[in-house]
Amino acid sequence: MIFRGLVLMLGTRRGAVTFFGTALATFGLLGGLIQVYAALWPKVGFNQPATVAVIVCAMVAVATYRAWPRRSLRRDFDLPDIGVAVRVGDLFDEPGHLVVGFSDTFDTDMTDGRIISPRSVQGQFLRRVYAGDRARLDADLDRALASVVGGQETSDKPGKRCRFPMGTVATLGSPERHYFCVAYSYLRDNLIAKSTVDDLWTALDNLWDAVREFGQRKTLVIPVIGSDLARVGSLDRESLLKLVILSFVANSREQDVCKELVVVVHRDDYEKIDMLEVRAFLQTL
Repeated sequence: MIFRGLVLMLGTRRGAVTFFGTALATFGLLGGLIQVYAALWPKVGFNQPATVAVIVCAMVAVATYRAWPRRSLRRDFDLPDIGVAVRVGDLFDEPGHLVVGFSDTFDTDMTDGRIISPRSVQGQFLRRVYAGDRARLDADLDRALASVVGGQETSDKPGKRCRFPMGTVATLGSPERHYFCVAYSYLRDNLIAKSTVDDLWTALDNLWDAVREFGQRKTLVIPVIGSDLARVGSLDRESLLKLVILSFVANSREQDVCKELVVVVHRDDYEKIDMLEVRAFLQTL
């Protein structure tokens, strides 16, 4: 565990710069304090080996604390009055309203994993929230999508054949815990999902509108959408995470979305995201 932490800390540019920069700053601060002390009390001697050891230990301790990879980050904004948190963990264990990514056909069939993968967020949503009851989930989706204009039929694709506009949001659940099911990918007739940065940005814009309408400013929990089977090829997971945060903050500055956004990073993706870079990005917003 410690070795992995060291690799994550020193194996990235941000981590190495933070570690060595903090170490040098700590050395300069302690060295300056010692010089001031020596000037004020010249008769008091120093045990040089012990002093050097203390300085080195302090340098390493402070630098490690500053550069050690975090499993959770947070920034609170004054204007607007919102908070953004990034946490490594289980999406479905987080309290608050939940975002679930879907394709434009809102397919739910996990039979043999051909249309929907059981390991996807959609698959977990069906299993953990609906206890595997696909008929009930389909009925809820149908009700939520009944008023959506622009659906088009496709004749060749297995599974559901009605395509909805990119960014369509089906709001399920209750005011205590809504599930915002947002279409951000195009599921082709060969069952390969495709999405672009524009698709994702459009989906996020529509998502924030739905959260404004139904979310009652409660905490919203979202995964790093676009990073799994419908991955946006031009962006890695870290860039997708930043895109979600940027879209949320930009929209919140136009009109309140919710009090807090929590972005949950899957445990398997933790080492693929430089959390120090994400922390630095949060501070620039």
